[in-house]
Amino acid sequence: MNREEIIMVCCSDLSGHVKGKAFPAIDLDKRRSRGIGWVPTNAQITAFNSIADTPFGALGDLLLIPDSDAEVCVDFEDGSPKEHFFMGDICYTDGKTWECCLRGILKQALADFKAETGLDIQSAFEVEFQFLDGSVNYGPGFGLIGFREKKAFGEAYVAAMRAAGVEPDSFLKEWGAQQYEATMHPKIGVTAADHAVYMREMARATAQRMDDPITFTPLRAPDGVGNGVHIHMSFLDSEGGPATYDPEGPGGLGKIARHFVAGILRHLATIVAFTSPSAISYARLTPHRWSAAYNNLGYRDREASVRICPVTDVGGLDVAKQFNFEFRAGDSTASPHLQLAAIILAGLDGVRNEMEPNEPTEEDLSLLDDKQLTERGFECLPSSLESALERLENDATVRSWFRDPFIDVYLKHKRGELEFLNDLSPEEIYQAYESTY
Repeated sequence: MNREEIIMVCCSDLSGHVKGKAFPAIDLDKRRSRGIGWVPTNAQITAFNSIADTPFGALGDLLLIPDSDAEVCVDFEDGSPKEHFFMGDICYTDGKTWECCLRGILKQALADFKAETGLDIQSAFEVEFQFLDGSVNYGPGFGLIGFREKKAFGEAYVAAMRAAGVEPDSFLKEWGAQQYEATMHPKIGVTAADHAVYMREMARATAQRMDDPITFTPLRAPDGVGNGVHIHMSFLDSEGGPATYDPEGPGGLGKIARHFVAGILRHLATIVAFTSPSAISYARLTPHRWSAAYNNLGYRDREASVRICPVTDVGGLDVAKQFNFEFRAGDSTASPHLQLAAIILAGLDGVRNEMEPNEPTEEDLSLLDDKQLTERGFECLPSSLESALERLENDATVRSWFRDPFIDVYLKHKRGELEFLNDLSPEEIYQAYESTY
């Protein structure tokens, strides 16, 4: 059978799904400059393929333009077509970035941060997912049995990530039932979010080829173990040297880093609407799930929203080069580009206003009552997506970080997602997310 290669140009959209259009590979040079047609209302296609209330209707034309530095071409060498796609930017027909382009929002946030601090941001994503075949003996968390069971998958997956340009760091059997985790090495700027997309898509591509379905849903059941996204971040100076660490700072955070973290924590209860944006995300953001429940900075605390990560002096490694902090209030129902943009914009507000974080906690905050939490400057994260969206709608500061009509479009999109779930039972809601992610 004759085949002609086709290539897709993609965006990671408001639902966290990767969408786009394909074209014949022979037209690639033309598409690099001209892009391919896109429609504003595509932004309002929800996670469940319904169309939320849209301010655009049937009107408007956009371009999805491939970024030549964000190309994936992976041959699984099994006779299947190559995974060949680009991440792209959504632009008006005159080439200006569309206000609702998540990759464009992230690029602008990164540029603003560098302009005001002189620093670059490097990030690394961790992703967790679960296999759906419950008949397999996956063994205990972190066990060799589970590793052995999925070693063939892991090796194919790691090879696909590397072929896609992602530098793999680890692959492991996590603690949860049928749960695994993959991590990447850090990358500077928008590339980190692009690579987070590649990590998910190469996992899905591997699972599809091996007929071994997986899900990135935040929770498969209310009492289950959640699947999170953790984002490690650090700063580099103009010469590429580390610029996050100060042994005299709280938990080792340097001046800009501590202001940045304080901004994240100050705005966290609002920006979780971007970083954990599903109806079931908030059942995971509760105490004792090893996720995040309060807006606290923690020292090596895996229940803190922002964790100061450990460093080692084994082998004479440079502490400053290892030092980083980890954002833990995210999951895979979000676009990595929007997650990272929201974190950076919150952090930049902290830098601009010289905010100070709390002293790093090393305690169980769920043991404190509301008065004690308030006195120490802590607050619980929202208990539902609707609560998070209400905070976003009424938070003038966070709204000011984005150009119109982005926030209103986002609110309509997410409320359209919630509307789709109105007539479903709790069990059906969890199943709906498991199926779509």
